[in-house]
Amino acid sequence: MSIRRQLIKFLGACTIASTSMLASLAFAADMAPDAMIKLVSNDVMDAIKKDKSIVEGDLTKISQLVDSKVIVHVNFKRMTSSAVGPAWNKTTPEQQTQLQNEFKTLLIRIYAGALSQVSDQTIAIKPVRMSAEDQEIVVKTEVRGRGDPIPLEYRLEKTPGIGLGWKIYNFNVNGIWMMETYRNQFAQEINSKGIDGLISSLKDRNVKAAVTKK
Repeated sequence: MSIRRQLIKFLGACTIASTSMLASLAFAADMAPDAMIKLVSNDVMDAIKKDKSIVEGDLTKISQLVDSKVIVHVNFKRMTSSAVGPAWNKTTPEQQTQLQNEFKTLLIRIYAGALSQVSDQTIAIKPVRMSAEDQEIVVKTEVRGRGDPIPLEYRLEKTPGIGLGWKIYNFNVNGIWMMETYRNQFAQEINSKGIDGLISSLKDRNVKAAVTKK
């Protein structure tokens, strides 16, 4: 199954995992990672039901949702660096910014297609064993709805600092860790065209996706 189809399956079933703003960031920071995912999952489903334009793929609304709420719970720099792989260490600050922006746009586009598939799914959180010293954790969940349940997992890290809490930096759908999958894909671009070539390729994909959407 292609990475795009895997992502759509993940996001469509679990837009849930993305987010609505919690009462406050301090409140979220005090929560265990599994409790945080469960709460924001329910918030997102409620937000979708209240705004049909999101389900219909309104990119402006979806971008606003991601920018103001989803990114709050994602370590996007780590997610992007993980997808780029070892070559990230050789990039300039400007290239890193460009990569993050284009990768974010790419995921928003896929997110837009996924939202149209959200209907009556629910998410079950598996029990998590962790200690107070744990700085990273895997939260296992199961998306239930039409068809067979979809297992998916989240890798989260405890962000140092007050009021920051747990951040998602990778996810696994049906046994496939998505950032590792992107790393293999991006490595081919980097090997043949370099970092700037990867940035250019991502820009082209995003522009074409935007034209297609129109």
